Amino acid sequence: MFSKYKKTAPQKAVPASAQQAPVDAQDAAARPPVAVPPKPAAKPAAKATRPGEVAPGDREKKRKQKMGEIKLELHKALLDSLNLAALETASESDLRAEINAIASESLDEMGVVLNRDERATLSQDLFFEVTGLGPLETLLKDDTVNDILVNGPQQIFVERDGRLELTDISFKDERHLLRIIDKIVSAVGRRVDESNPYVDARLADGSRFNAMVPPIAVDGSLVSIRKFKKDKLGIRDLVNFGAFSEDMALYLEAAVATRLNVIVSGGTGSGKTTTLNALSSFIDDSERILTIEDTAELQLQQTHVGRMESRPPNVEGRGGVSQRDCLKNALRMRPDRIIVGETRGEEVIDMLQAMNTGHDGSMTTIHANSARDGVSRLENMIAMAGIEMPIKAMRSQISSAVNLLVQASRLQDGSRRMTSITEITGMEGDVISMQEVFRYQRVGLTPDNKIIGHFTGTGVRSHFSERFKLWGYNLPPSIFDPVAPE
Repeated sequence: MFSKYKKTAPQKAVPASAQQAPVDAQDAAARPPVAVPPKPAAKPAAKATRPGEVAPGDREKKRKQKMGEIKLELHKALLDSLNLAALETASESDLRAEINAIASESLDEMGVVLNRDERATLSQDLFFEVTGLGPLETLLKDDTVNDILVNGPQQIFVERDGRLELTDISFKDERHLLRIIDKIVSAVGRRVDESNPYVDARLADGSRFNAMVPPIAVDGSLVSIRKFKKDKLGIRDLVNFGAFSEDMALYLEAAVATRLNVIVSGGTGSGKTTTLNALSSFIDDSERILTIEDTAELQLQQTHVGRMESRPPNVEGRGGVSQRDCLKNALRMRPDRIIVGETRGEEVIDMLQAMNTGHDGSMTTIHANSARDGVSRLENMIAMAGIEMPIKAMRSQISSAVNLLVQASRLQDGSRRMTSITEITGMEGDVISMQEVFRYQRVGLTPDNKIIGHFTGTGVRSHFSERFKLWGYNLPPSIFDPVAPE
């Protein structure tokens, strides 16, 4: 299939213009000068777009297309030549050497000539195709990338520093993309096809993977990868990044250490799990902690940690283990604290009961845009669980179980901030009473659309000040004072 590049490349550069030019010259010489029309004089200007020339953008597009076809052909040759059963035991250097040898032999047979850089890039891509996840492998190894978002085979976005950007990486076609998706899900014993068109999985490095395939995905398969951070960010790191202030860190240390029940709320990608990880660093190493997640992402550093992960049912609809199942079982395992990665369904009932029955200091995350919305979200989840309960009893359950709501937000400039810390202080009639003790105050925008703002106390003394003192945390009252903008 590549012989066409050998044959047509030289013909395109020469035939039409080189053969026609002598004929035109002879005709021009044979005609009287007055018979030469003025229009041919405009022909020299057309040399810039003569058939042998290609616009730079088109040339790059054709080069990428050609390299893609070469890679596809070489990948087929590798599958025919490599002993796939021996891949697991082969060293990386031996495997790379074998891939290079097969690729060089195949290129010679095709008559394709590549320079050193093209050969190196092709060899790396082939190695990723055989051992990794093809075009996605480069992005997975890029530490600056937080999320990888695939919208069909030709459109791959990444998120860096809270901003989405389109990459120049693409798949050959939809079949190529589906093959990579199948490679990922089959490794964890799951499947995705027309009858089961969406799947959640976890990559070998811990990254969270979600895919949806046609016909549900209309314009090609959709893939989302939330990359796993190998280096856990601590409170000091988040303060240095400007996620919250020193005063807020002091307050949160006291809140977690004195076993307040904490809910971290926020939107998708706002940093809820990162915040939960950081808060867990204040838990004493002597406590027994059980974590429950759909996809294990929490990285707790304590000695005594038991991790659980829910499981979807198999193709026969059996064997599913929900977060609620894990949570019910966790209550029988003598935990000091229970941490649920994300509460979004009927497990909210068991979570609130755990917080109310001696498991103080438990934590979880929910999706909500503010502290008050977070409380409403809890009420909705209880209702959706099918529990018929008077609204006052429901709110009383929430107010006695939850002590603190920490609001994380991703702002429009891509920055992530802890925008509010709100205490739940009890009930006033049928309404849950709340007080905000810290907030992020926005004051404007820079010319390049960066948000200007500062963290400040609200002037409200913490409802848990006496509890903090009894546990040996004497927070200075000044940390709750309003702060004027600089």
